Amino acid sequence: MALIVQKFGGTSVGTVERIEQVAEKVKRFHEAGDQIVVVVSAMSGETNRLIGLAKQIMEQPDPRELDVMVSTGEQVTIGLLSMALLKRGVQAVSYTGSQVRILTDSAHTKARIQQIDDARIRADLKARKVVVVAGFQGVDEQGNITTLGRGGSDTTGVALAAALKADECQIYTDVDGVYTTDPRVVPQAQRLDKITFEEMLEMASLGSKVLQIRSVEFAGKYNVPLRVLHSFQEGPGTLITLDEEESMEQPIISGIAFNRDEAKLTIRGVPDTPGVAFKILGPISAANIEVDMIVQNVAHDNTTDFTFTVHRNDYQAALEILKRTGVEIGARESVGDIKIAKVSIVGVGMRSHAGVASQMFEALAKESINIQMISTSEIKVSVVIEEKYLELAVRALHTAFELDAPARGAE
Repeated sequence: MALIVQKFGGTSVGTVERIEQVAEKVKRFHEAGDQIVVVVSAMSGETNRLIGLAKQIMEQPDPRELDVMVSTGEQVTIGLLSMALLKRGVQAVSYTGSQVRILTDSAHTKARIQQIDDARIRADLKARKVVVVAGFQGVDEQGNITTLGRGGSDTTGVALAAALKADECQIYTDVDGVYTTDPRVVPQAQRLDKITFEEMLEMASLGSKVLQIRSVEFAGKYNVPLRVLHSFQEGPGTLITLDEEESMEQPIISGIAFNRDEAKLTIRGVPDTPGVAFKILGPISAANIEVDMIVQNVAHDNTTDFTFTVHRNDYQAALEILKRTGVEIGARESVGDIKIAKVSIVGVGMRSHAGVASQMFEALAKESINIQMISTSEIKVSVVIEEKYLELAVRALHTAFELDAPARGAE
């Protein structure tokens, strides 16, 4: 008997018919003797609908009240799925995040999980009930409903699996695993049988939409076996594992990630003095805006140009802060650009192969794609380019690193 946490995303529970199909799948696991906790998202499109309603009232909705609103999407789904299970003779009980007591901080719309009280869930599992939990939400110390940000249901699933010491956390979605890149951009992309937490963390942080980054962090930290599966097609999916498989055949690159949701900000003519980076980024951080890539160039006149990227949703707020900072520190100008994208190559095989970055730059140069910013780590190289060249860049890199699937009928 295994304890399994199964998470179903919005498309998997997008209609009543699909919720019935999910119930059938859950029933099969339950009848096999497994203890099952199911985490669900809101029905596809529902969260956007609720946000749209809020914006009809307030252009910038109050974060606390927005959390109260959007958390209702998952509440509908847990009720429907529990009913579908009960109809099939499976004992089931639904809980919101606050009923479980998924304790979070108070950062509304992007809260972080601090603690999970698993006592109620364990008691229900012991009584052979299927526990259905609303993803994406929790509660803070003051009893306020909080939400975990886009994709937060993945985080809920993995965090529950970690708290319960589950045998496996299965993420069911509309794809049958993790691919070398987005098959919609590169039809030759291949499904990976296995990928390391480290690689998946990079892929998620760099724009791969299969899993949310915090869910991968949880899984890696607590060594939760994680598997990405298709909701309605049978198959092995992709196993995300702790250990790198030592193999002579280890590919240099496991995947190509990309992100269109980037914006670039530059402050020019900044006095080159100690502490200037903090003066620039401190106010950005204080506004709860995450900074990604950073480049600093010192000019001959003892001034510096400081460039960094943020999520496109944070662009206007970050630019306003940067302009105020520029006036305070005597900078020449503060400017921004939203027509950029980030492309990254990821692979633990890079550790033992030299020249990977130069191979990437050569492939982009052959397509006359200019690189604006570069960032590297032990297992990834990221570049910022003009957004209009994004798909061309991804295809070129996928081919250059021999990730393309062989043509049908090829030996």
